[in-house]
Amino acid sequence: MEIRDVTVDDLDAVLDSRKRAFGPIPAGSIGPWRTTVAPSLAEGRYLGVFDGGRLMGTSRINRYDQWWHGRPLSMGGVASVTVAPEDRGRGVGRFLIRATMDRCAELGHVASALYPATTPLYRGLGWEHAGARNRVTLPAEALRTLGARDGGVKLRRMGPGDAAELRSVLERVYAATRASGPLGREERIDRLWLSGEDDFAYLADDGFVLYRWRGDDIDVENLVAGSEATARTLWSLVGTASSVATTVTAVVEPDDPVLWLLRERSYDSVKQTRWMFRLIDLASAVAQRGYPAAVSFDTVVEVDDPQRPANSGAWRLSISSGAGAATAVTAPAGEEAPRLTIGGMSALFAGVRPGSLRRAGLLSGGTPEIDDLLGAAFAAKPYMIDYF
Repeated sequence: MEIRDVTVDDLDAVLDSRKRAFGPIPAGSIGPWRTTVAPSLAEGRYLGVFDGGRLMGTSRINRYDQWWHGRPLSMGGVASVTVAPEDRGRGVGRFLIRATMDRCAELGHVASALYPATTPLYRGLGWEHAGARNRVTLPAEALRTLGARDGGVKLRRMGPGDAAELRSVLERVYAATRASGPLGREERIDRLWLSGEDDFAYLADDGFVLYRWRGDDIDVENLVAGSEATARTLWSLVGTASSVATTVTAVVEPDDPVLWLLRERSYDSVKQTRWMFRLIDLASAVAQRGYPAAVSFDTVVEVDDPQRPANSGAWRLSISSGAGAATAVTAPAGEEAPRLTIGGMSALFAGVRPGSLRRAGLLSGGTPEIDDLLGAAFAAKPYMIDYF
């Protein structure tokens, strides 16, 4: 087995591999797929495992900014992971994902996330469950009546030419709301995303919505709002379809404003798609992340990362005024610092409470007081609204 970059000449074999892994691909989707992946070939973002000239498996690394407490860091989104059916169970997947992790580092990504088809493979290499993509079903009529309390929110139709402005809006909203988990994509990807003939998109100064019809009901793929007035305006716009649509299915934040704007809410019908997260460069990720401004502490933790030894060892975590730093140190003699697996450290970074990590065997040592500080510093409810 050998790892090498996928080329244009390999794409027919890649398509065959995708069909065998994920099922048939609609004929109309093949052209857009080729357009989407073409730049990744030149950038070394599409890897293949080969046995001579035969393709055994693939992975692709998407370039993202991922927001953590209102600050973006460079994240490699691992997607299109396939292994030929006849090669499964032979270690191809582990060989491929280790190479993918190393390539993430070479490309400058300080973290990685993925939607797993199977947990054990990724957990065994340091990824850990961190957040979810939440889809909630809402009554269309209840959305129609939300209205804009303050009024005056101007909307306009959005298309491919608005990709740069969309990114600017998201950056402002995610920074102001201290968002954790959502993604910023390359402008070229947003242009393609905004080109769907059957998608309807509207842009405001501090938000946007993109939705489509699913049969007689509405599917909201993305809706982001930075204020109550914009949230009311965008959701009520979607609700105007209530003369035909009974329900609206939407991707939302864990504490999405719409769940508090609705007049009636006795239970939530939510479907979650879980995603996993891994630190690739621990020190750089800690430095790029945002933190609650009121939290300040300095403590040492020990991390074990067999796959990336540079992440292993004792680290002094210093958090102050919303910023953080991780400095490699010698573990203090006679003191028992908290000890984390790399999966545990990745989950802590993503907001999983220390108490949960202890009971899962991902954190040991230290004291309850240190747990409280770590939990306060890394507190988050991470989510994604995009699937990849």
